[in-house]
Amino acid sequence: MASLRERARRLKTETYALIIAYRDPRTPWYAKACTALVVAYAFSPIDLIPDFVPVLGYLDDLILVPLGIVIALRLIPADVLADARAVARQQVDAGGRPFGRAGAIFVVVIWLIGLAMVIWLIVRVA
Repeated sequence: MASLRERARRLKTETYALIIAYRDPRTPWYAKACTALVVAYAFSPIDLIPDFVPVLGYLDDLILVPLGIVIALRLIPADVLADARAVARQQVDAGGRPFGRAGAIFVVVIWLIGLAMVIWLIVRVA
């Protein structure tokens, strides 16, 4: 159980580091785009596969989020990532959060835009 908690803490720290690296001007645009998608999905209340679907519901959280984090981490320059990880560790140790209400609103707006686009495509095809 302790190793599971440590893994969750590391995943949280890495996700916070991604947010911090995203804000860094030294991060290339393609790394920012990948990071934005991964962080939005990780913190989004809406999943690709809903959690109430047996087994598959948690599969996206167990595979897609860590895979996205690994890809985003590899796209970010090493010096930027080292600085971001140091700041993220301090935030996690202090119990801080990388973004507040504005970040949550942003994620919800992105999902609503995506939903509107899907509905528009369905109506257009039908």
